[in-house]
Amino acid sequence: MERTDKKILCIGLVCLDIINVVEKYPEEDTDSRCLSQRWQRGGNASNSCTVLSLLGAPCAFMGSLAPGPVAENLPDVSVEDFSKLDLSQYHWIHWEGRNAEDQVKMIEKVKAYNRNEEKNNTITISVEIEKTRETLYQLFPHGDVVFVSKDVAVQFGFQSAASALKGLYSRVREGAVLVCAWAEKGADAMGPDGVVVHSDAFPPEKLVDTLGAGDTFNASVILTLSRGGTLQEALTFGCQIAGKKCGVHGYDGIVQ
Repeated sequence: MERTDKKILCIGLVCLDIINVVEKYPEEDTDSRCLSQRWQRGGNASNSCTVLSLLGAPCAFMGSLAPGPVAENLPDVSVEDFSKLDLSQYHWIHWEGRNAEDQVKMIEKVKAYNRNEEKNNTITISVEIEKTRETLYQLFPHGDVVFVSKDVAVQFGFQSAASALKGLYSRVREGAVLVCAWAEKGADAMGPDGVVVHSDAFPPEKLVDTLGAGDTFNASVILTLSRGGTLQEALTFGCQIAGKKCGVHGYDGIVQ
């Protein structure tokens, strides 16, 4: 199978998002009339896979699905589940940080697979560390590309994306890329050369829906890098598509 025919696999959460639309952001301790409500599929990895598909990338999602419209207590993907995959189908696997101890074991299986493959057939590994949970921080040294959230950066005491990259880069493996988006201030990234690359944000004319903007950014960066784009190109494209997403409900229209 040619590398261009292989898929990007996203592993993590799929869930039900219930979105209430109101006229303006509600003030604390006030009631607001709901203009409309919609239910949509959500979850970081699921959203990223949706965006990859809309952008034309062959992709796949791995996570727990429910037979009914609403379910709770779904298990995370286990090492046993992951072991059943035919890894030759994929050229990039992205993990949304969740059950980190199991995810590290999954990544080790990919590394073992890569050791027996020629370089042009190896799988690129990316991880997202979004939640401020100590157990997730063990994922830092395991990605070729590591996405760290603003919330995590702030918990570590950093007040900008650039300072977070410089302060946290020692946690990633040699040769890795560390990426940090900072909402309306855009995003920064740093590779092994130690140079911080920046892209401004691309806000829409009217801010409509920011839910999933970070997942959209991650997917766009992954797609650009997977196609051989530079770090600067990936950041800029990520901010552009995330900005478009903030101007529409859901994901329809982000590639127009």
